[in-house]
Amino acid sequence: MSNTSAPVLEMRHVGKSFANHVVLNDINLSVHHGEIVTLIGPSGSGKTTALRCMNFLEAYDHGEVLIKGQLLGYSGPQRGPAHVDSPGLIAEVRKPLAMVFQQFNLWPHMTVLENVVAPLVLGKKMPRHEAKQAAMSALARVGMAQKSDDWPVRLSGGQQQRVGIARALALNPELLLLDEPTSALDPERVEEVLDVIRALAGQGMTMVMVTHEMAFAAHISSRLVFMADGRIIESGTPRQMFTQPQSERLRSFLAPLFRRPLQTEELEKLA
Repeated sequence: MSNTSAPVLEMRHVGKSFANHVVLNDINLSVHHGEIVTLIGPSGSGKTTALRCMNFLEAYDHGEVLIKGQLLGYSGPQRGPAHVDSPGLIAEVRKPLAMVFQQFNLWPHMTVLENVVAPLVLGKKMPRHEAKQAAMSALARVGMAQKSDDWPVRLSGGQQQRVGIARALALNPELLLLDEPTSALDPERVEEVLDVIRALAGQGMTMVMVTHEMAFAAHISSRLVFMADGRIIESGTPRQMFTQPQSERLRSFLAPLFRRPLQTEELEKLA
């Protein structure tokens, strides 16, 4: 994939603090169409906050986040609550994005189908018959069309997360953000969600993901971004990052994963 086109998302010198604690420090990142970028690093390194700043679920304090060249969250150079754009303008700029959360957040009083339809009707003002068609198509993509009339309480955790992914896909995003999509699942349910993400990758979906599933990240990502202490320490292809880490922080982070040298067949699986 060529990176000559304009990025769908760009973070320029982004900073974020909670009270006096700096959680993001001078974050610079570009994501181009067709890329799968995975943020890795220890807990508390700022990965989820970075992801939430990408679509302004968290307002950043410094720098810029641009979606297809448009500044997200602010219209001018000043930052802070008093200078945040209107909700309508923020929603318009972030239309190309959709997000999948750690928790499934399905409405328990709605069927599977209605959980996917509701954001289309309420948020995108889509006619109901069109919304149902889009919702069924999205549910089919994640293998959940046959459960469209079920209630969330009847679904396993893996199935609920697949509905969560369908709800995001129905918005027809150009960029899908996934925040630890398997962290709330029982171990036996993890693989079914990873299979859905693999399928999306095969279809060319652009994604930014936070995950602790390191083997999965290594095999699916076009680029890994290692964060620690609110900074991007280094980034590169999985092969580069796993076989030639440049920083001691990354070497220490990876050490528990590789108690033995990687075998040839394992190296061949890395992007």
